[in-house]
Amino acid sequence: MSSDPVVIDGGDRSCVRLLLELRGHIAGLAPGTVIHLIASDPAAPIDLPAWCHLTGHAYLGPVDGAEPPTYALQVSADARPTSAESPWRPR
Repeated sequence: MSSDPVVIDGGDRSCVRLLLELRGHIAGLAPGTVIHLIASDPAAPIDLPAWCHLTGHAYLGPVDGAEPPTYALQVSADARPTSAESPWRPR
């Protein structure tokens, strides 16, 4: 496993679209992988920690000095699955 984070550019997508995309990316990553999610949606700093809490992934917080806004999380080995259509709902 590389020590470099996996960077996902969510651009200006809404958090709903970001979570759908993020869920798809995480499915193929090894536990312990750190992700840097670039997200300009103003709801991202609220929705990402909540989603991580729901799924069991670790929210590591905003990446210091990152521009555009970037948030770090770590893939969990024992994450809880979510609905394919609604990544904010447990399966």
